Amino acid sequence: MASTTPVPARLPLNTLGIGFGLSGLAGTWTAAGLALGAPPAVGEALWGTAAAVWAGTLARYGARVTRLGDIAEDLRHPVLGPFAALAPTTGSLLAAHLATYLPGLGTALVWTMLAITALFGAWFVASMLTTPRQPATLHGGYLLPTVAASLIAAQSLATVGHRAAATALFSVGILFWLLIGAVLLVRFATGPELPGPLMPTLAIFSAPPAVAGNAWWAIAGPQPDTVHEVLLGTLAALLLPHLFLLRRYARIPFALGFWAFTFTTAASATYGVRLLTLTPSPLHTAIGWLVVALATAVVGGIAVRSLALLPLPHRRVKHVQPV
Repeated sequence: MASTTPVPARLPLNTLGIGFGLSGLAGTWTAAGLALGAPPAVGEALWGTAAAVWAGTLARYGARVTRLGDIAEDLRHPVLGPFAALAPTTGSLLAAHLATYLPGLGTALVWTMLAITALFGAWFVASMLTTPRQPATLHGGYLLPTVAASLIAAQSLATVGHRAAATALFSVGILFWLLIGAVLLVRFATGPELPGPLMPTLAIFSAPPAVAGNAWWAIAGPQPDTVHEVLLGTLAALLLPHLFLLRRYARIPFALGFWAFTFTTAASATYGVRLLTLTPSPLHTAIGWLVVALATAVVGGIAVRSLALLPLPHRRVKHVQPV
């Protein structure tokens, strides 16, 4: 008998949701700094952590790729493939924040991430148009390559001063939200039932109103208008059903897929804090802090539980093959 060291399995693409969720929480604390007087250092620490996790995840994934066919195989995966959009989408958020300190570099990176996002999104749509999928493989993550990617790119472009391009991308995000969202609603209503590991992706289904609201805030500025009223009402309509799903979520064994909850939570908190600042009052300030605390607790709780999933030396399993 001889022991051998197996080739490590590639990281599943939904692992990219960790950096995405941390970036969302960083944005919440940055917004809280402007609206509620939260310490800027907290937001900056979270941005740094998100950047490190994002880069580290990409590096770990790349280290386990042995050929280009591996990447193509992962991108075509009917369940995990859509999560690949989180690589440039998270990068776009990080680049837009970097632009506040290094405008030239940050703006260049925003456009670079947009190019990657557009290429992947176009390929993804072409694939959907030509390769039929089994309904059982569809989930909320299918909104990531087109809806989330477009709306976050719009927010980033507006942040670095390109509002016309941002408005165009905003419209793209809304278009695919209506199209793909309708397909997903039919899939959820007609079955088959979502398996437990995919249940957290229902949170992604509820994210577009908040993500669109934050993008519109960057495009139109901090002022009340009909767009915010429509998005706020839609956000409430999509978030409230989760109150009736909490017991089902609690019965699901914890896994990294729970990070699907984090960006929706953070984006909704960011949007809520911003809207509360439109009519400032002591009550709205208190509610704002409550929203920030809740988002931090959700993301922090998932992060802490994720640490238990890390491989430890004493958990290593020896793989033995016969000579």
